[in-house]
Amino acid sequence: MNKKSAVLTKTEILDAAETALRRYGPDKTSVTDVAKLLGVSHGTLYRHYDTKAALKEAVTERWLEQMISKPLEEIRAGAEVGAESESETEAYIPDRLKAYIKGLIKLKRDFSQHDAEMFKMYAEVTEASADLISEHISVLCGHLTSLIKTGMDKGQIRQGDPAKMAVALFQATVRFHHPAHAYEWVEAEIDDQFEQVWGMLEDGFRK
Repeated sequence: MNKKSAVLTKTEILDAAETALRRYGPDKTSVTDVAKLLGVSHGTLYRHYDTKAALKEAVTERWLEQMISKPLEEIRAGAEVGAESESETEAYIPDRLKAYIKGLIKLKRDFSQHDAEMFKMYAEVTEASADLISEHISVLCGHLTSLIKTGMDKGQIRQGDPAKMAVALFQATVRFHHPAHAYEWVEAEIDDQFEQVWGMLEDGFRK
């Protein structure tokens, strides 16, 4: 099939863009690089994404959904990798909350070390696209809100506004998962510092 006359799908474009971004890095990758991988002209690609920034945002949005939000939703649901699935009736929600935040921290830390180009792009988009990042944070806080509400219903978490508590937990641990703090994640005492912070937080919300 002649790609110049083919209809490009969103998946094809984003797959090619992700390949180019990993190959050349977010700073050096051009729309032309992505177009070459697809076998089309850069003008054809501009019909789908009118700027390089828009294309990077689209790649980042998909990456966040697939690589961050989806695995964390599995933790929220109790399907932690390497552990037996536990039912909602058996779950101790404060432990699930901690597992969720630690899962978020591990994902960010692993990507910063082993998927450096995509993590760099994510960090750049975090600064440039407030709406996209706000939506991503809203999804994560929605997961936390659901857990906290379940904990309240079980009598394991003190009563209050679960949505506000979710935002507070997320923001209180931001040093451990926000890309702006990635340079701190290699510090030897970072895990101990998280445990100290979490201990104080749990003392505050646990019933």
